[in-house]
Amino acid sequence: METFSPTLVDYQFLQGKAKFVLEEESGKITRGTLQVRAKKDSVLWFSLSPGLGVEAIRGLITTDKIQLNDRLGKESLQLSYEEFEKQYGIDLSIELFQNLLWANVPYSASFEDRLLRVGKKFELTQVRNKVRYFSKIDTRHGKVSEVLSNSLTEESSLLASYPKFQETHSQLFPSESLFKVNLKAPQGTRNFRIYLQWTSVDPQSNTLSFPFRY
Repeated sequence: METFSPTLVDYQFLQGKAKFVLEEESGKITRGTLQVRAKKDSVLWFSLSPGLGVEAIRGLITTDKIQLNDRLGKESLQLSYEEFEKQYGIDLSIELFQNLLWANVPYSASFEDRLLRVGKKFELTQVRNKVRYFSKIDTRHGKVSEVLSNSLTEESSLLASYPKFQETHSQLFPSESLFKVNLKAPQGTRNFRIYLQWTSVDPQSNTLSFPFRY
C-alpha cells in the first residue's frame, strides 16, 4: 500500500453551511439549509431549516450517542451507538460520520483490506464490525469519489457519492454530496436520499462555543 495515500481533511474546529434536498420514498421533497459546527473527534452539531428558515431538526452527535430533536413534530431521539446498531444493524461512530461527511476513507487502510488500482481510481474494500465498505478513491487528489456501505447481517445500506470538490484553506472538501440511505428499522424499511450543495466550509483552529444547545 506504499503508493496509496488518501487525502484527509485536518481541522480542530469547523463550521459549514449547505443547501439540502431531502427526497423520501413517498415522493415527498423537502428543500432547505443545513448548518454544521464541529469539534473534530468530539462533537458534530447540525441544524436543518426548510422553507423560510424555521428550524425543523437539530442534532448532536458525540463520541457515545446520537441525539435528534424534531422541533416541529415535537419528537426526539436519543440512542447510544450500541442501541443504534441493535435497531438498525449498522455500527456507527463520530469518526465515521466525519469521514462520510467530508469524503475521507471510512477507516484507515490496513493489510487486511483489499486494495486495487483500476485506471485513475483506487478501489478499497474494508470490513469493520460486520459492515462492508467499498470505496473508490480518485488518484488525482486522494479523496473518496464514492463509497458503498452495507451491513453483513441486516438489509441496511448507504451509498455516498461526491461528484465535485472545492479547495478551502488549502484543503479539499466536497462541494456536492449525495447520500442514498436504506435503513431497516423496527417499524419497517426506510429509504431516502439527501443531496448537499455546500455554500461555505470553514475549518479553523479558533475555538467555537461548545456545547451547542440541543
